[in-house]
Amino acid sequence: MDDFSLGTLALALIVLLVTSGFFSIAETAMMAANRYRLKHQAQRGARGARLALALLGRTDRLLGLILLGNNLLNAAAATIASVITVRLLGQGEWPLALGTVAVTFLILVFSEITPKVVGAAYADRLAPLVSFVLTPLLRFTRPVVWFVNLFVQGLLKLFRFRPAAQPSTNLSQEELRSLVLEGAQYFRGKHKTMLANLMDLEAISVDDVMTPRSQIHALDLSEKPSTLRQQLVTSYHTRLPVCEGSLDNIVGVLAVKSILHAMQGGGELDAERIRAVLRPPYFVPLGTPLLTQLQQFQADRQRLGLVVDEYGELQGLVTIEDIVEEIIGEFTTQAPGGAESFRREADGSIVVDGMAPLRTLNRRLGTRFPLDGPKTLNGLIVEHLGEIPDAGITFKVDDQAVEILQTQDRAVRVVRLLPPVGRGSAPLQTQPERA
Repeated sequence: MDDFSLGTLALALIVLLVTSGFFSIAETAMMAANRYRLKHQAQRGARGARLALALLGRTDRLLGLILLGNNLLNAAAATIASVITVRLLGQGEWPLALGTVAVTFLILVFSEITPKVVGAAYADRLAPLVSFVLTPLLRFTRPVVWFVNLFVQGLLKLFRFRPAAQPSTNLSQEELRSLVLEGAQYFRGKHKTMLANLMDLEAISVDDVMTPRSQIHALDLSEKPSTLRQQLVTSYHTRLPVCEGSLDNIVGVLAVKSILHAMQGGGELDAERIRAVLRPPYFVPLGTPLLTQLQQFQADRQRLGLVVDEYGELQGLVTIEDIVEEIIGEFTTQAPGGAESFRREADGSIVVDGMAPLRTLNRRLGTRFPLDGPKTLNGLIVEHLGEIPDAGITFKVDDQAVEILQTQDRAVRVVRLLPPVGRGSAPLQTQPERA
């Protein structure tokens, strides 16, 4: 190198450092790039994304190329730095030590740390770009990379380490849910909640959202015509289960609109006239996942199902609106005096119906009742105490203080939820949808 001037050597050193920095930025960008985003870009015709995916399909060759280039360039830069040091400072231990420190500093700053920070920050943008350079380089250096990888593979086999040929990019449902919940920069609050709720449908069954048997509003054909007419006129439901004698004898489902149209034509409303416009009852097995039931509703063109257990006993009623509300939150008008109604008191407590579903209370009031056992507040209280409590007692259920206000017909009917100690009179925070 005696034939080269100091200026030429300095220029060569700068070129080597910059080129080494390219390999560093390429390594970090390729490894940190979002493969799902690359796949999306490749499907839309981006050639750089297709090249990047092809390179990432064989990470052993990709890393072999990058590290081969990086180490060769760093070694060459160290050699040239040593020559420059000798010319400027002469031979000796101190000049060589100073030159070693200087070239190490230059490599770290300009060829390693800075490029890798940039590569990590803009990985998705840079990966397709550097692929245009890495792809032809890999073809040109394939024999060398193959030779180096022979020793790498031998060393891996010696330690009995067998990496998969293609890293798995599949996400579990929980991982995907976490990705949605953490992706605040990509999803609006409402959209994020809806996507998370949609993924939860498989883990929720019709038992969690159904109207229990004791709260089903049904039309009994054994009643007098005047009673039937009064029920229909005052009904706030669009569809009603119809029984004869009791709920154990369901004979069909009535679309209230159809019978009201028939009543406008004149004539007496009686059981036979109602029976003529009934639709066959649609039964749903207890424990059916909500996602499965939503698909069944869609396939069978149904909107209301009667939930039955393994013995065929009626347990409740589920509608397509119940399932949709689990995804987007409540949007229908609540029935007067329904089990989901609640009333806030001046002291911050909340009076709720004992038959209110726990899921609804957690969603609307922000409570944290467990959902892996009983479905209603009454069931949770009875399970917790082991008996039906008397009115007036106060106790805690899973850190939530409750007071029994009324019991009737072997069930807790009205409950007061007391505010946590230390909050004063601040009411529980309403949460219209769950996350």
